[in-house]
Amino acid sequence: MFLDRETNLVQACRPSASRLAACLSLLALTWLHSTAAVPAKIDLERFEAAKQTVALPDGERLAYVLMGDPAGQPVVLIHGYTDSARDWVPLVPYLAPQFRLILVDIRGHGRSGKPECCYTRFDFAYDIKLLLDKLAVKRANIIGHSLGSYIAQTFAEFWPERTRRVVLISSSGCARPGSPPPSPAYDFATQIRQLHEPLDPDSPFMIEWWSSPTPVDEDFLRRERRDAATIPLRVWLAVLDQALEDCDLQRTLPRLTAPALLIWGGKDPIQGEEVRQTLRAALPRAGVKIFPALGHNPFWEDPRACASVIDAFLEAAPAGAAALH
Repeated sequence: MFLDRETNLVQACRPSASRLAACLSLLALTWLHSTAAVPAKIDLERFEAAKQTVALPDGERLAYVLMGDPAGQPVVLIHGYTDSARDWVPLVPYLAPQFRLILVDIRGHGRSGKPECCYTRFDFAYDIKLLLDKLAVKRANIIGHSLGSYIAQTFAEFWPERTRRVVLISSSGCARPGSPPPSPAYDFATQIRQLHEPLDPDSPFMIEWWSSPTPVDEDFLRRERRDAATIPLRVWLAVLDQALEDCDLQRTLPRLTAPALLIWGGKDPIQGEEVRQTLRAALPRAGVKIFPALGHNPFWEDPRACASVIDAFLEAAPAGAAALH
């Protein structure tokens, strides 16, 4: 059965070289779906080699990877702070193969440009809008993790006509106006401000920064740490100052009208219950899924379960935004 499906896909990919390249990635995903006896994996070297870069009208250079069905429904995946498009490698093999996946290196990260300025959530979101313009994508599903979820919120708020649905993983609504900022269980900001260059990818801080309550592939984490150590410290600090600690999400959340799904790990030390509640209160119609045993990166820890929830949400009829508690 798989060979028949493979043959059909190859025949469908013949019209052009670009379509063939995109379809080959779909073939790889289809193969991964068919070999459930072992955990699904993507070759990390090939993934990095598949990255493309584009010059945006705002002067930035953004790197991205296209995967899945080139004729499918677009899904933009936006990674978190100090990560890259590789963030999504554990999840991608389990997502429905009919999606057109657009995995982005946000500015300052991965192979994207690392400008002196600027790193607010609005700057990041505008880059995503310009990338979709370049790719002629009129409307997309937007998935974001951690900092990427702030960017996803902002994109959906300011370009609602370009947003189909939103999935916010390990996200926050930040503190309500007049309330003191919450104190996370893990004070990463203080530790980051104490870093010095060159960054050591195997330092105790870096190992803790990418730790999880459940096991994650060590080669994957090692590459995450190694790449993060190449990000200039000035970028680490600029993002921390402009997009994370100066968190004003409550001000614009009323603009977010697209159907939304909120996913958290119950053991997330960064996004505690206080800030989760501010987001749930701001988006009372959003679906909510909490994985009690998982941490800040639930789609690394249990990618199959996360993909199942995401697929169901993205493929559901409009009423599918109902809560998933």
